[in-house]
Amino acid sequence: MSSYNTVLGRNTENAPNGNGLYSQTVAFSHYNNLSAQLPLDPKTGELVAGGIKEQAEQCFKNIKEIVESIDHVMSDIVRITVFVKNIKDVDAVDEVYKSFFPTYVPSRTTVAVAALPMDALVQVEALVSHGEGTIPNAPQAGDLIKLTNNTENAPTSSLSAQTVAFSHYNNLSAQLPIDPKTGRLVAGGIKEQTGQALKNIKAILESIDVPFDDIVKINIFLKDLKDIDAVNEVYTTFFPDSAIARTAGYVPARTTVAAAALPMDALVQIEAVVSHGDGTPPQAVEDRHGIVIWANNTENAPQDALSTQTVAFSHYNHLSAQLPIDPKTGKLVAGGVKEQAEQCLANIKAIVESIDHVMDDVVKVNIFVKNIADMDAVDEAYKTFFPGGVPARRTVGVSALPQDALVQIDAIVANAEGTPPKA
Repeated sequence: MSSYNTVLGRNTENAPNGNGLYSQTVAFSHYNNLSAQLPLDPKTGELVAGGIKEQAEQCFKNIKEIVESIDHVMSDIVRITVFVKNIKDVDAVDEVYKSFFPTYVPSRTTVAVAALPMDALVQVEALVSHGEGTIPNAPQAGDLIKLTNNTENAPTSSLSAQTVAFSHYNNLSAQLPIDPKTGRLVAGGIKEQTGQALKNIKAILESIDVPFDDIVKINIFLKDLKDIDAVNEVYTTFFPDSAIARTAGYVPARTTVAAAALPMDALVQIEAVVSHGDGTPPQAVEDRHGIVIWANNTENAPQDALSTQTVAFSHYNHLSAQLPIDPKTGKLVAGGVKEQAEQCLANIKAIVESIDHVMDDVVKVNIFVKNIADMDAVDEAYKTFFPGGVPARRTVGVSALPQDALVQIDAIVANAEGTPPKA
């Protein structure tokens, strides 16, 4: 009997298949990572007829089929991410959303992007709890409890929980720069909005007795990528937060994405994934330092003072998004989108190997392209790194990428050994 967690990719005929490029869902330890679902009819492989409402309904139906195919239910979903082509369509998506989550609501992120595969109007992604875990022949605590939490010190929504904890992670809803007292965007520009979004994250974490430096991954969605310098100015006043983190120089892994539009016409929205050392019942309450955050950088991939290349906690490694930068020169590689995609994936491989892992340990890949029509070329490069097509996947088209790159890729990696304290 094996005592090691395994990467478990699964597919059902009742949802659109990944054509050998990716699995519909990949389970590892206590989470199932689902590929983003397009509004495709699984029987025809084509977009469903109708408008945004019909497309949103098909996305959620596809998610439901995948979830049920692995003996789970929709209320096992801990986080939903909604990508829309037009931010004005969110109300119609929400109408459909409520019919799939009539009582329990997960944490949620909503963002408008420049383009989606197959010219879809909407794409939906889900992260699902996996109480039984993935140690072969050794079911783990199947009765792990999902803990939702909301505080009045951060903006509340009837459509999402501020944070959903399961096992050793807290998954936060993306925070807009909303003043929780007024329910409106804060006055000012990008700096003020960034400060408010991060204050909201901090308030949520304080409400569940989790320190700010327990954040392992930050995702920043920006209306205008040119605002990144101003965002970074504010960002550095929040990270590192504690004396211990400052001494270690700890900053989370990070991904920055250009959004076509954000809810409430905000300039910025920030999402956080947070470690949860105590776990959720009935896991034995552990000393917070019993499972530690391991941050790692290698010279074989591009380095950035504002982010760590990979942050491991418990059974997952969270990687910062990789641009097509040659780590030796610090510049974009020569060539087109195929060469750039290869460099992004080579950087991911270098990071993965620097922590004694292999590409087969990757459970989820997120691809951001400047031109959605470039995906065929990206896939050519992708297949050479993932010939088995196991990782779950998300693809979106964005209006801009840092350094005017054509593609950016980030990844979530299994960490079978976990992160006990170093000797």
